[in-house]
Amino acid sequence: MSSNKRIYLSSPHMSGLEQDFVNHAFETNWIAPVGDNIEGFESDLENFLNNKAYAIALNSGTSAIHLALLLLGITKGDEVLCQSFTFVASVNPVIYAGAAPVFVDSEAETWNMSPELLEEAIQNRIENHKKPKAIIAVHLYGMPYKVDEINTVAKKYDIPVIEDAAEALGSFYKGEPCGIFGDFSVFSFNGNKIITTSAGGALMVKNLDEKSNAIFLSSQAKEESEHYEHSKIGFNYRMSNVLAGIGRGQMKVLKDRVEARRNNFVFYKTELSKLKNITFLEESSNSLSNRWLSCIVLESFEERECIRLALEAENIESRPLWKPMHLQPVFKHCLSFTNGISEDLFRRGLCLPSGSNLSQEDLKKVVNVILKLVD
Repeated sequence: MSSNKRIYLSSPHMSGLEQDFVNHAFETNWIAPVGDNIEGFESDLENFLNNKAYAIALNSGTSAIHLALLLLGITKGDEVLCQSFTFVASVNPVIYAGAAPVFVDSEAETWNMSPELLEEAIQNRIENHKKPKAIIAVHLYGMPYKVDEINTVAKKYDIPVIEDAAEALGSFYKGEPCGIFGDFSVFSFNGNKIITTSAGGALMVKNLDEKSNAIFLSSQAKEESEHYEHSKIGFNYRMSNVLAGIGRGQMKVLKDRVEARRNNFVFYKTELSKLKNITFLEESSNSLSNRWLSCIVLESFEERECIRLALEAENIESRPLWKPMHLQPVFKHCLSFTNGISEDLFRRGLCLPSGSNLSQEDLKKVVNVILKLVD
């Protein structure tokens, strides 16, 4: 293996602005899941979404999905329609709630949930007297799903949508920011996301009653009382005031981070599109992707592995596209509605280094490894 420094897939990118907010948490001694930074970070998110949703800062995007399911009343024996082509964190909370995931495959344009298969799945479950209680749709790799089509199907059958925008902060659909299109929406601020709070997430809701209920459930469901009173089971899901300070500094450079990642994609496409055996995930006229990860699709599994292994030999991290949930051993007994698209993308697709802190030298090194293989 090369002794050169490692080029990571998507590493954290600090701006230097975070330190002032973190110092404020220490100076005021709010080293807890409450404080000015949490309120400020939530306000920053709400402002970015043009105040079309209310934010609750949490310890992970996974927690946010779980809370959304609880607020919808999802419980044991219910079914939830889930995008199959995604990370497992989009689905695990369904199990936490005692419900069963039903997987829906992708369409080829955005790689996200197929509206046609979604309706087929709904009709099938209704015919079997198991009308789904929710839909979890994902903006995969920052590419907006077909919002209008998915929401049209959801409204037709009166099923709420949880918008998983974990990878899509800074992406837009028809000029509107992702994070406002679901009945509930979710962001992640894990270390590999477009901005990070080290660990963290947020739930976006549409009214103050929902925000109040979400804070209540995420704070161990403590009742208003002079002593600790509990009438419901709660969870320890709130974000630390220290980590929220990191988020406040990161929000100040979000637009710069999106621009950098979009520039990465442009560089890869410009340099590699001359190769006939490589294709890219393109934006539709309705969408602007934050390009959280730049992805390529090869003609075969063998070509994908050849490139992945060659990059690794040069100490460059890349990764196959998500393995669909309906292929995961842990979900082998779950119902799925498939068309082969996600399986094919998993077999032939590769995520390239995409961090906003990549240098031009880093990007050229990635491209040169790939071009040498083709030459």
